[in-house]
Amino acid sequence: MGIEERKERDRKMRREQIQQAALELFTLKGFAAVKMVDISEQSELSIATLYLYYKSKDDLYASLIEIALEDLHTQVGAIYENKKLSPKSKILAFKDALYQTYQRHPTILNIVIHVQLYDTLTAINPDILDRLNDLGKQILKMFTDTFNDGVRNGKFKRGKAIAHADILWSTFIGLYLFEESKRRLNPKKDFFKATLDRAYKIICDGIARTAQALPES
Repeated sequence: MGIEERKERDRKMRREQIQQAALELFTLKGFAAVKMVDISEQSELSIATLYLYYKSKDDLYASLIEIALEDLHTQVGAIYENKKLSPKSKILAFKDALYQTYQRHPTILNIVIHVQLYDTLTAINPDILDRLNDLGKQILKMFTDTFNDGVRNGKFKRGKAIAHADILWSTFIGLYLFEESKRRLNPKKDFFKATLDRAYKIICDGIARTAQALPES
């Protein structure tokens, strides 16, 4: 291993060390209560070292979001490129990818939602923000293209594709928030997966070309 490769490996290890310390503190105390000096102590690195890797707490916060979005993007991309799956099967597989991302990164998902709801990041590095926006756009584009594929092959009814993509994402986020609020009252209750499965089945049935109109109430 050359000198540059060794240096890059060490930088990667430091970044991961800092991210893990920050994630532990954000989980324990919440984003607002944590300061960079707290992360310095938790990671056992100097405050100067932290600022070499992240210019602000917002940048560090955003880097955690990027981890989860990259994971989701990889999963969604593999599903999207799978030529053996029908558009409906892909949508249901997207749902599973969203759920698996939630299982692997539950705290990071909370961060993502908090940022979306309250625009928490105010001093984020433009480069990181661009990467986050690009990942999000690519994921939504794969959702959108899958719906359009279903329309083209006669399986889905016509409609605004981006609206359907937004529905897939917002259904996941809405159910997550609702189920989490119930679980805080009773930790033994965990119906997120079952409810999510049911919701996506309803969506797929609703956009199917052969779907029957719902009776008027």
